[in-house]
Amino acid sequence: MERVRNKIAGIDKRWLAFLIVTLGDLMIVLDVTIVGVALPSIRQDLHFTESQLAWVVNAYLLTFGGFLLLSGRLGDIFGYRRLFILGITLFTLASLSCGLADSQAFLTVARAIQGLAAAVVSAVALSLTMVLFTNPAERAKAMGVFGFVAAGGGSIGVLLGGVLTDVLNWHWIFLVNVPIGIAVILLSLNLLPTEHTPPESRKLDAAGAVVITTALLSAVYAIVNGNAKGWLSGQTLGLLGAAVVLIVIFLGIEAKTKAPLIPLRFFKMRNVQTANVVGILWAGAMFSWFFISSLYLQLILGYTPLKVGLAFLPGNLIMGIFSAVLSAKIVMRFGIKRPLAVGLLFAAAGLLWFARAPVSGHFLTDVLPSMVLLGIGAGTAFNPVLLAAMSDVKPHESGLASGIVNTSFMMGGALGLAVLASLAASRTTNLLASHSDKLTALNSGYHLSFLVGAIFAALAAVIGYVVLRPSSATESYEAH
Repeated sequence: MERVRNKIAGIDKRWLAFLIVTLGDLMIVLDVTIVGVALPSIRQDLHFTESQLAWVVNAYLLTFGGFLLLSGRLGDIFGYRRLFILGITLFTLASLSCGLADSQAFLTVARAIQGLAAAVVSAVALSLTMVLFTNPAERAKAMGVFGFVAAGGGSIGVLLGGVLTDVLNWHWIFLVNVPIGIAVILLSLNLLPTEHTPPESRKLDAAGAVVITTALLSAVYAIVNGNAKGWLSGQTLGLLGAAVVLIVIFLGIEAKTKAPLIPLRFFKMRNVQTANVVGILWAGAMFSWFFISSLYLQLILGYTPLKVGLAFLPGNLIMGIFSAVLSAKIVMRFGIKRPLAVGLLFAAAGLLWFARAPVSGHFLTDVLPSMVLLGIGAGTAFNPVLLAAMSDVKPHESGLASGIVNTSFMMGGALGLAVLASLAASRTTNLLASHSDKLTALNSGYHLSFLVGAIFAALAAVIGYVVLRPSSATESYEAH
């Protein structure tokens, strides 16, 4: 009896530790989208111009995307628990600074620090999940919950941002992180596993780290400013070109160093690379859901921020049911290929439904069906994507693999949103020039964005189904 009690206590502690990890990661995911609904209030209060206001978002994305790979490798070397607690502490302090900000510069710098801390937490949270659960059934269930956080956190951010901005003020979208962060830190000290298997060499590839981080920073900076500066401008092309050159230099460094930041064999792992390509396309599609549909609801249908958040609630609930309850069972029954493809096709159908939503749209006929389809799609697909991205990776390299997949999602989301917003703006401008009605022109631009997002999701489904193959890791899910 005592042995059984200890076993139950051990399981409970692992799941409680996992809850703390997901709560910490949810804080990070929320902050990507929670700010969007509050931007008009921030602009008015701190007197931002339109171009300056973009940096409230871009400063976060820049450091988040730039430091993910380095953070993942540091987690492999120094321990995931240590990096997670460090990242949450820094994120909490940066959130407090954002909430107390009374100037443009102060808020922008604090957001950049938030992004850096977010990179640290995101890069090791998935690795901690892999450490906590080694049994295929338990890992599939945990990854389902983790997938819900990754997929649903963005739309939850829209809801929470609307509630806090309407009921209190924009400062609270940041201040709400402070008590949560403190609780996560205190619980992490007692619950997170201390065991850590370091790589054969604890030496950090400093040259490789500097080069790839600079490359990512250049690429993210070019992408987030592409619409404002022009995609064919000297700045955009120059920064993207510099990023490509730096990546080539990075590969040369990795080929020669004895302790590379990213071993070149990572680029030969078919499932890992396929999952990252799927992740880039899928993130672009998801961002069209979070941001473009939010704009449609606010600017076309006239929803308040709170009403926009509530409109996302059905999709979040459905996504939660599929991710946390059904996804693990589906993966254990069918493996990762079919659920991934079917989920992404459901998401594509949801975006296509949005692509025909009229100016005089109604929630029950034009919004709810899309939210339902996207909830089913995201809830089904994210678990297989994450499992594939972490397959065939040695335990002491899971931090790096996590950093890579998070970088893929980050870059895919930033690039996808930039492309979709650019296409929407171009379509709207052309229609306005031909004297179309303003709302009609705006909505037509959104339709184009949704259509391209649907293509992204459908292409990801095809690539995942055709290219992914059974491996030692993925076979275990089908065998149980």
